[in-house]
Amino acid sequence: MLIQQFYTKCLSEAAYYIESEGEVALIDPLRDTDEYLQLAKNNNAGIKYIFETHFHADFVSGHIDLSKQTGAPIIYGPDAKTNYPVHNCKDNEIFKLGKITIQAIHTPGHTLESTCYLLRDENDKPHAIFTGDTLFVGDVGRPDLSSGNMSSAALAGIMYDTIQNKILPLADDVLVYPAHGAGSSCGKSMGPETFSTIGEQKKNNYALQPQTKEEFVAAVTEGLGVAPQYFAINAKINMQGYESLETIKQKGLTALSIIEFKKLQADDVLVLDTRHATVFTKGFIPGSIFIGLEGRFAEWAGSLLSFDKSMILVTEAGKEEESIIRLSRVGFNKIQGYLQGGFENWQKSGETVDMIIDVDADELAMDIPHDPNIVVVDVRRETEFADGHIKDAQNLPLDEMNDLVNLAHFEDNQNLYVHCAGGYRSVIAASLLKREGTHNLRNVLGGWNKIKEQENIKIEKEASVLN
Repeated sequence: MLIQQFYTKCLSEAAYYIESEGEVALIDPLRDTDEYLQLAKNNNAGIKYIFETHFHADFVSGHIDLSKQTGAPIIYGPDAKTNYPVHNCKDNEIFKLGKITIQAIHTPGHTLESTCYLLRDENDKPHAIFTGDTLFVGDVGRPDLSSGNMSSAALAGIMYDTIQNKILPLADDVLVYPAHGAGSSCGKSMGPETFSTIGEQKKNNYALQPQTKEEFVAAVTEGLGVAPQYFAINAKINMQGYESLETIKQKGLTALSIIEFKKLQADDVLVLDTRHATVFTKGFIPGSIFIGLEGRFAEWAGSLLSFDKSMILVTEAGKEEESIIRLSRVGFNKIQGYLQGGFENWQKSGETVDMIIDVDADELAMDIPHDPNIVVVDVRRETEFADGHIKDAQNLPLDEMNDLVNLAHFEDNQNLYVHCAGGYRSVIAASLLKREGTHNLRNVLGGWNKIKEQENIKIEKEASVLN
């Protein structure tokens, strides 16, 4: 028996490959499926089942493409309604895989169709459970996604029954393999590990402690942040189906001349630059938006960019396909091509360029006492800001900057110093501000991590938010 976890850090997403006697089951596969297919080929194995734990909201699954490529059925939980053929398993239905079995356990709460898959070994002993977004390391799935007409409190109540009746009775030594780890917006307090055991979760997971249903509902629903805008879009794509990844790649890998690129930009096609932040600030095509591949790229693209608009790309040489694949993971399919020769070609051809001035934190510290027009724009989350920020700084969280109203309230005489925690989010924010006509700005290198080291910068906290 082989169990392999494929963990994608930028999405905090885990897919699973299970193999026994030359038969393979995949659980929650990503949209780019080559790794799974190659592993099966290397092992002279065939994919027999594609299990989905629920309709994912934070990424587009590879289930449809995989099913077309392999003929394996897509298996969802009870009552999951799709626009493509699936097998809706029954609660406790058994699927044979070589010498082992996989038991479907209907576990509603995160969503109504949510289903975990319990792997029983060659001796029929429960070995591992693949919990999707029902149970994480240190947390459970948030109950406010894909809930239809049900309130988050109602779904949390259903989750309580699931935990009590389906999860807690499992033996302590059963391995727990969740769909996500720390950093995912599908939960609120996940631990750093990507797998655990039922016993460890009984000890350390707040949601598995002895408590009343009312106490559980309050604990699970308290402190939930607003879900990213793309979650509802991705859940719908996973329900209704999608264009194949190969088709998207064929369109997106069109090399555009500067003339073709400028024509599309003039037609209001969005320009997305995926180069490294430190490279982007030194020079970029005016009007382009920066989201670098080095960070949580797909997550920020899904949170900030319109799915209705076509886009063209500026990438580092050789990163064109990676940019397209990672965009497709969260449902972007209107990619019309990339700039041939990249920004270097644009610059060598004498085209107009823009830039963002980078400053060190000590330069900000020197400028604050002497410039009455300085406005410090902190683009970290509200809780990050509350835990410590520069006195009189404005908090403009990056995840709220998809609303252009938020970008238009600065005065022409103000000197903006933009920062985040480490320097990635601030460059995204600066590019958005630039695109909307705010040009008198600087990006603070190293962000809050460097700012808090400056002895002559006054720091404040917001106790009301933290409490």
